[in-house]
Amino acid sequence: MMRRIHFFFIIYAVVPAFVFSTPLFAKEDTYRGLSDFAKALSLIEKNYVEEVSSEQLIQSAIKGMFDSLDPYSVYLSSDSLRNLEIGTMGEFEGIGVEITVNDGFLTVISPIEGSPAQETGMKSGDVIVSIDGKSTEKTNIVDALDRIRGREGTKVDIVVRREGTEQDVKFTITRRIVKLRSVESKLVEKGIGYIKLSQFHRGSAEEFLSSYRRLEKENDAKLAGLVLDLRNNPGGLLEQAIALCDMFIDKGLILNVKGRSEQTLKEYFAREGMEILTDHVAVIVNRGSASASEVLAAALKDNGRAKIVGTRTFGKGSVQSVIEFSGETGVKITTARLFTPKGILIDGKGIEPDVFVEGVDKGSASDPQLARALETVKRM
Repeated sequence: MMRRIHFFFIIYAVVPAFVFSTPLFAKEDTYRGLSDFAKALSLIEKNYVEEVSSEQLIQSAIKGMFDSLDPYSVYLSSDSLRNLEIGTMGEFEGIGVEITVNDGFLTVISPIEGSPAQETGMKSGDVIVSIDGKSTEKTNIVDALDRIRGREGTKVDIVVRREGTEQDVKFTITRRIVKLRSVESKLVEKGIGYIKLSQFHRGSAEEFLSSYRRLEKENDAKLAGLVLDLRNNPGGLLEQAIALCDMFIDKGLILNVKGRSEQTLKEYFAREGMEILTDHVAVIVNRGSASASEVLAAALKDNGRAKIVGTRTFGKGSVQSVIEFSGETGVKITTARLFTPKGILIDGKGIEPDVFVEGVDKGSASDPQLARALETVKRM
């Protein structure tokens, strides 16, 4: 019997259980396929040179089915299920990197701010070639994360292929406790606030609102302008992105979710009223902005609440539902795709900025994207 687990990671959403139920009348080719599967299972059990358990074969078959779908649909072991839940908390053990599979290659979405991965120089767009000397070819996201994560103080060797470099780059990274610093803020000048949102985890929307109110108190008045920095924000909890959008938008459409069944069709609307009253808002994005951060940027752009500054975002806009099986295993399956309020597909396309500005490596004396965002706020 299947039961639903009650946490969601990156862009996960609940889909009613009957969406996953077996049809009353299965297709003829389904019966034929199940018959072939049973024959293959029996053949291996009786004739393979070494003894293999039925449970192992069935789990491998399920894993193969999900691996054939898309990078985000995967079979989950009990450890993988626990790791998904850890990802929504405030800290975890590892190197701090968000990854995906892009055109068949294991690719870095973004290193997390202040993490060992960022400190050693990993960048958005790096293609991970090997982990601890083992090739990542045909490795799915969950398996790769299981190999990358580990106990604090242990090391992992990662080799990446980077655009613009002839030779692969090798990193030896020491794992540690990675704390997800969600919100950082400051008053950049009189009347203009700056808030950096690094990740969407539990409580991020309220943290953001608290930071905004502190800036207004420091300014002794309503903020005339606000710069929201979503660079290298790989996403997090969709519910937190929706809640944050609602603070900026008065009754507008936030997000359109479209799947194959009626149960996966959903529109998210903002409630009446706004907590963030600043009229002049600029949002900075880059290639490392993905998932929930793209939802926020698109909603503010399409509703006329902000200008987007920077480079095109990553383009990770799909919904995964996590279903737990008996025996503490489960699956994560893509059930829908995300569209902006103006009907633009996010997945594989990303969000196009209103003002295109290339960024610079961290540590540079100047930040052209921030400078242009401040200029944009002042001109609005």
